[in-house]
Amino acid sequence: MVEKNASARLFRRYYEGRPERIAELEQARRSLTLARKIHALRTEAGLTQRELAERVGTTPSVISRLESDDYEGHSIAMLRRIAAALGLELEVEFISPGEASRPAPREKLESREESEATGELPVRTG
Repeated sequence: MVEKNASARLFRRYYEGRPERIAELEQARRSLTLARKIHALRTEAGLTQRELAERVGTTPSVISRLESDDYEGHSIAMLRRIAAALGLELEVEFISPGEASRPAPREKLESREESEATGELPVRTG
């Protein structure tokens, strides 16, 4: 049987039956999702990397690294600073292995101001 889907062929060839490779792939997907989220939030706020860096108290090169899908040094403290600079709250979640196998659809968070106006905690909106 000839597979027409290139992704399926690649998965079968390089990942099927290799849990360590699948775990690496999942980690890469999570890094990509986080990098895209930081970039999207920054651009939606109309900020350059330099402007966000100034608000956060760091350099543009640090923001650039945080927006890179192969960067693995994200700290909770830095993510909180970015969230605060954008008027957002940071939410961290623990999940079971394999639970987030694909990048989630882009989600937006309510701004801190909207949450304070309603007296509720910030929630994900989609």
